[in-house]
Amino acid sequence: MTRLVIHADDVGMCHGANRAYVELSHFGTITSGSVMVPCPWFSEIAEMAANDDALDCGIHLTLNAEKAHYRWGPVSSAGPSSGLVDEHGYFWRTVAEVRRFAHLNAVEQEWRAQIDRALAAGINVTHLDAHMGSALAPEWCDRYVAVGMDYGVPVLITESLAAYGPNRHVASPVDAQAADEAIKAAAATAREAGMPVFDAVLETDFSRPPHLPADYEAMLGKLDADLVFCAFHPNARGGAEIEVIEPDTFHVRTDEYELFGTDGWKEWLASQPYELASMGDLTG
Repeated sequence: MTRLVIHADDVGMCHGANRAYVELSHFGTITSGSVMVPCPWFSEIAEMAANDDALDCGIHLTLNAEKAHYRWGPVSSAGPSSGLVDEHGYFWRTVAEVRRFAHLNAVEQEWRAQIDRALAAGINVTHLDAHMGSALAPEWCDRYVAVGMDYGVPVLITESLAAYGPNRHVASPVDAQAADEAIKAAAATAREAGMPVFDAVLETDFSRPPHLPADYEAMLGKLDADLVFCAFHPNARGGAEIEVIEPDTFHVRTDEYELFGTDGWKEWLASQPYELASMGDLTG
């Protein structure tokens, strides 16, 4: 039977992301989520998660601030010499820029600072994953696994980049083979450490235009893998102005929120031959 983690990414980015994560977790159509510690609405979700044992909450390790005017920077004391920030002091917009400029030790220092802040806020951290897949870059994916081992929590990883949905942010034709070899080695280390290694990571389709209905039943209706992670991005309407933060694609996030909150969707999930699981379920 396929074990399916239905995950809310980008929690903490804005109030609407927090609201969607909490509501849908209690409704039963989201089984896990992860918070972006550097983002403006982290303190709200940290307070919620610290006081709600029903929430399975990980850290969405963040090295990018990709929005046009809604930006954030490091939690650590990293300055320009770290290579983590652009000329304005914000994280780089693309993973390619992070890979080009960031220093390895600064990357790890920033990850640890984000994890430590979440733990200090009272979050029971169940796992680590990566905003835009940045932690799976070949320069430091081994460190990503090592950090998870140090903190005693699993990291989201697959056996190959092809199996990882958000791989377009990480891979490039120039280093595709090296990147794939690096993630395979990191996945082997994770498996040896007792972490779950996913067969596939599916992702929200942000290319869907507003006039085209989303078809999540088609995405999830024919799964034949043992362990699948769904990196979804539900967001309530009007939550810290998601319509302004992401004017071209906000409809994808709000449509997910509205669909996942319906009885029909919940009943459809229950009718499928899947076992819904949280990240905490997979690691005990």
